[in-house]
Amino acid sequence: MTKKDTLSLIFTALADPTRRKILTRLAQSEATVKEVSEPFEISAPAISQHIKVLERAGLVERTSKGQWRTLTIRTEPLNEASAWVEKHRSEWNQRFDTLEEHLNTMTKKEEQ
Repeated sequence: MTKKDTLSLIFTALADPTRRKILTRLAQSEATVKEVSEPFEISAPAISQHIKVLERAGLVERTSKGQWRTLTIRTEPLNEASAWVEKHRSEWNQRFDTLEEHLNTMTKKEEQ
């Protein structure tokens, strides 16, 4: 999978509020699927689908410990997404600064 595709999976996973809440829960500690699903008023299959999306994006890892299956957050994809945003932030800020300058120039011309 290319880097672009990986980022698409990560940002798609993060786009959903339920998945973000699951990640917030897992940031506290690993948990079973049942523990993760408790605060949600959605079906077990729906929670499973959300977890699968997080797994495909590499944000969650499922492990077996004896008879228990636990979920753990993986922060590497979050670091990758953050690095991409930071890389582009200066370009975006420059564009906003240029737009602000242009708008200020237009406003001054109208006032004259």
